[in-house]
Amino acid sequence: MRPRGLIDTGAILALLDRDDRWHQPCEQAFRSVPLPLATTSAVLCELFHLVGDDDRAVDAAWTFIHSGAVRLEIIGHDELPALQALMRKHVDRPMDFADASLVHIAGRESLGLVFTIDRADFETYRWAGRRRFRIVPDSPAR
Repeated sequence: MRPRGLIDTGAILALLDRDDRWHQPCEQAFRSVPLPLATTSAVLCELFHLVGDDDRAVDAAWTFIHSGAVRLEIIGHDELPALQALMRKHVDRPMDFADASLVHIAGRESLGLVFTIDRADFETYRWAGRRRFRIVPDSPAR
């Protein structure tokens, strides 16, 4: 099935961690977003780095990935210059490789929805040139 949006590292972590301040907004939004959501190996690399060696967290991450809610989109070697250009373009608000991979996939697959807690960056980034992302979830109450 074709992905309907993107998912970033922080949103996955918030979904998995009930103590995260973003957990509730992410859980509520997740019920209403169209699935599956695309992600990249760079996002998964960040995810497993951040869950560390906590066996339960690692298992929960794998369970989520295998649930069908997420689809891994592959970025080929010939696409790397496009990611490099995105990272260079955003020197005023540095873009990491994982974010660049998602923005690139957005343009390649025409995916304007991004499930992320990184609102500030994704409000700045544009996909397919000048298109703004639709960002979910909303910010949690303080």
